[in-house]
Amino acid sequence: MLIIPFPPGLLSFLIIINISLALLVLLTSMNMTEPLQFSIFPSLLLLLTLFRLGLNVSTTRSILSKGEAGGVVETFGTFVVGGNVVVGLVVFLILIIIQFVVITKGSERVSEVAARFTLDAMPGKQMSIDADLNAGMISEQEARERREKVSRESDFYGAMDGASKFVKGDAIAGIIIVLINLIFGIIIGMTQQGLPIVEAATRYSLLTVGDGIVSQIPALLISTATGIVVTRAASDGNLGQDIISQLLAFPKMLYVAAGTIFLLGIATPINDLVTIPISAAIALGGYRLSKVPKTTDNNIQDMEEEIQSEELKSPESVINLLNIDPIEFEFGYGLIPLADANQGGDLLDRVVMIRRQLALELGIVIPVVRIRDNIQLQPNEYVLKIKGSEMGRGELLLDHYLAMSPGIGEDSIEGIDTIEPSFGLPAKWITEDAKEQAEILGFTVVDPPSVVSTHITELLRANAYELLGRQETKQLIDHVKETYPILVEEVTPNPLSVGDIQKVLAKLLKENVSIRNLTVIFETLADFGKMTSDTDLLTEYVRQSLARQITNQYIEDGNNLKVITVSGKIEKIIADGVQQTEHGNYLSIDPNDSQSILEAIAEQVEQLSVIGQSPIILCSPAVRMYVRQLTERYFPRVPILSYNELEANVEVQSVGVVNL
Repeated sequence: MLIIPFPPGLLSFLIIINISLALLVLLTSMNMTEPLQFSIFPSLLLLLTLFRLGLNVSTTRSILSKGEAGGVVETFGTFVVGGNVVVGLVVFLILIIIQFVVITKGSERVSEVAARFTLDAMPGKQMSIDADLNAGMISEQEARERREKVSRESDFYGAMDGASKFVKGDAIAGIIIVLINLIFGIIIGMTQQGLPIVEAATRYSLLTVGDGIVSQIPALLISTATGIVVTRAASDGNLGQDIISQLLAFPKMLYVAAGTIFLLGIATPINDLVTIPISAAIALGGYRLSKVPKTTDNNIQDMEEEIQSEELKSPESVINLLNIDPIEFEFGYGLIPLADANQGGDLLDRVVMIRRQLALELGIVIPVVRIRDNIQLQPNEYVLKIKGSEMGRGELLLDHYLAMSPGIGEDSIEGIDTIEPSFGLPAKWITEDAKEQAEILGFTVVDPPSVVSTHITELLRANAYELLGRQETKQLIDHVKETYPILVEEVTPNPLSVGDIQKVLAKLLKENVSIRNLTVIFETLADFGKMTSDTDLLTEYVRQSLARQITNQYIEDGNNLKVITVSGKIEKIIADGVQQTEHGNYLSIDPNDSQSILEAIAEQVEQLSVIGQSPIILCSPAVRMYVRQLTERYFPRVPILSYNELEANVEVQSVGVVNL
C-alpha cells in the first residue's frame, strides 16, 4: 500500500476490512474482564495504525492521480455528509477533536499513571506473593504464576503508555493528510485536468472529506478501545455486565431520573411526546428492578457473615482451631523492617535459602515457615516455634552489629553485652562507627539479618527430626520409588512399615546424619529389614553403610581424625548393663557408674573445648547406640561414632580417653 498503486475496488475492500477490525477490537475490549486477557493490544494497536496510515497513503495517491478512491470513499463523501463539503469538513473536525482532545489525551494520561503505579506496586506484590508462599497459603507453582502475572502487568502497562502515542500521532497525521489532499487536489484539478476552480474544489473536497471520515471512524473506534483497556479495573465480569449491575444497582434512583425528565417536559417548551415516553420507560425499569431479588454486595456480605456465624456455632469450627503450623517465626513490631521488602528487609528470601540449604545438607524438605508479627513480644524480640512449642528466642538491635569476641581484648570496644543466640558465645552489640575497629581487633562482626537467619538455620538443623513425620516420610518414599521402584518394593510395606522407616530416618537426623542418600539407606534396610524390625539396630546398620559420608562429615586435616576414645572398662560396664526385652533393648546401669562416666566425658570434652577443638567420642560398634543414649541429654551436640563408621584409610588420633 505504501509503494504499489492499488485499484479503487481493492481500496474499498481494504477500507471495509479496516472498519471491521476496528469494530472487532472495540468489542473485544468491552468483553474482557482484565487487561491481560488482551495483552496483544499494544502490538495490535501499532499494526492497525500502520495499516490505516497505509490506506491513507493509497487513497491519497488514488485521489490525486485518478480523481477517485473507490466506492466507499465516494459514498462517505456524498451520502454520509449529504454532498456538502462544509458539513463534511465540520464532521471531520468534530471527529478529530473527539479523538485527539478527549479520548486520546485521556487514554494517554491514564496509561502513564497506570504504568507508574503498576511499577511502584511491584515490590509490594512480590512481597505479598512470597509471604503467602512461606505461609503455605499457595504452592510454588501458584507463586510462580502470580509472579509471572505481576511481571506481565508491568510490561503491559508500560507498553500501553507508549502505544497510546501511536493514536495521538495518527490523529495529527489524519489532519495533515486531509489538508494535503484538499490543497493539492484543487491544484492538480486546475493545472493538470483543466477543471474550473469551483468544480475542482467540489470534486476533490468531497473525496478528501470522505477519505478523512472513512479513516477517522476506525481510528475513533481504536481510540475508544484504548481508553476502555487502560481504564478497565479488575472485575469478575465484562464491561456490559458491570455497567448493568452497578449503574442499575439502586432502582429508586431511576424514579428520581424519571421524575426529572417528566418535569423537564412540563416546565419547558420541549415536546411532551419526547419526554413522557422516556420518563415512563425509566420509571417502568425502576419498578421492574425493584421487584427482582437483591443480589448486591451488601447482601452477599450479610450472607457470608451469617454463614460464618453458623460455622462458629458448629462443632466443626472448633476442629479448625486445633491446626498447628509446623514452623512459626514470630517477631515484635520493632523487627518488622526485617520482613518488609519496601524497607530493605530480605528475611523472606533468607528463609527460602535456608530451606534449600537444609534440603541439600540433611536431605529433608523443611515445611514452609509462617512469618508474622506478635504484639505480645518485646519490640526487638523474636521466637521460633516448631509444632507450637518454642524452640528458640532472641533479641536484635537493627541499628547495631553483633561483634563476637576472638577471646582476647573483649573490653577493647564499647558495646552492649549479649550472648550470640546460635552458639551461646559472648558478644557485643556495637554501632556502625565501631564496626571497622572491631574487625581490625579480630572480632567477627555480623548484621542483624545474618544473626537471625543463622539462628533459624541452627534451630531447624538441630530439630529437623521432629519435622519428619509419616506423611513426610511417605513423600520421600514416593520420590525414591520414581527412580528405584524395585528397591522400594523390597522395603515397604513388607518387611518395614512407613512408621519403621520414619523412625530410622528420624534417628539419623537426630544425630545430624544427612538422609539425602536415600538409595543407600533403602539398600541397607532391604538387606537387614528381613532379619530384624528393631529400628535401633537398623539405624546402626544404616550408619555403617554411610561410613564414607560420616567420615567426610567429621574429618578435618587430610585423613586425620582426632577423637576421644572410650576405655574397655567403661564399654564392659555399658555392655553388661544392656537389658534385652521383647520390645527392644535398653541400658540399665548403676546410677553411680552412670554419674562417673558422664563426669569423665565432661572432663575430656572441656579439655578439647578449651583448645578450640570439636570433641568426637569413638567407641566399639556394639555399645555405640547405648553410649549415645547415655550422653544425648547432657551432650546432645557431641557426635558418638563407632569404628565401623570410619573409612579404613582414616588415621585416628586419640587425644583423650574416657576412663574411670
